[in-house]
Amino acid sequence: MLKIIYAGTPEFAVPALEALIGSEHQVVAVYTQPDRPAGRGRAIQQSPVKNCALEHEIPVYQPQSFKQNEDVRQLIDLQADLMVVAAYGLILPKAVLDAPQFGCLNIHASLLPRWRGAAPIQRVILAGDAETGITIMQMAEGLDTGNILLKQSITIDSDWNSGILHDRLKDLGADLLIRTLAKLIDGKLEPVVQDEAQTTYAAKLIKAEAAIDWHKAAESIQREIRAFSPWPVSFTTLDNKTVRVWQAISTDIVDNDSVPVGQIVGHDKKGIYVKCGKGILQITELQFAGKKKSEPGQVLNARNLTGLEFS
Repeated sequence: MLKIIYAGTPEFAVPALEALIGSEHQVVAVYTQPDRPAGRGRAIQQSPVKNCALEHEIPVYQPQSFKQNEDVRQLIDLQADLMVVAAYGLILPKAVLDAPQFGCLNIHASLLPRWRGAAPIQRVILAGDAETGITIMQMAEGLDTGNILLKQSITIDSDWNSGILHDRLKDLGADLLIRTLAKLIDGKLEPVVQDEAQTTYAAKLIKAEAAIDWHKAAESIQREIRAFSPWPVSFTTLDNKTVRVWQAISTDIVDNDSVPVGQIVGHDKKGIYVKCGKGILQITELQFAGKKKSEPGQVLNARNLTGLEFS
């Protein structure tokens, strides 16, 4: 049995914590980001990981950072065998990385060294990768640079958005973590140094990226729509009002070069068809400003969009 400190913040990190709680190991403390305002009302909210820890009566620590010596000392005093980190959101100094007997393990949502960084789930879809997965890594001082302990891949279905892929990976991460700990105890882990030549970087998402550029190919825009759902959600404008695009399909419909990009060339109950820089995009779910999500059939009942242009 290992005495484990767990560090994580969002929903992605909850299944692995639950798996540890249900295992033979002892979670002696949970670290998570400080409570912060969220939502339209800006009410103070606890992180999903904190909620899980409190449900199981596990002590919770929420330092702003580890720049204060007392926060580092508090963690060292827990005398843990291992620290497990999943989407925690704070940089861990060397004193923290070295504190547990077996150091710190990270559950990373990509097949390292591909997609180091903050947004691997979205970037893998944007890039059109056929597969991704989970890497359990021994943490080092660099950004996702530590030795690989265990990996498992999954195939990305062509209709998965980031929300669906997120849910697949969070459960896979929990399973792979437990298998990694079993190998750690048995002394069967074989760390692999990352190949720096294969490194790619998954930069943090910003809302401006989600603005649709209709000059791009329909296939590229469709990947963006998948990657930016459920956040920040791809958007365009119509009649100077924002339209959010939740789902779309890249079609093989032959486009007309004389039609300007962004123009709606037709619509029916299956979709709203938009001219792109290359190809036609079939929008299957969208949301007009101040309205709920709509399917094309519902839009048809309200107005005729053919000939109008998204910008």
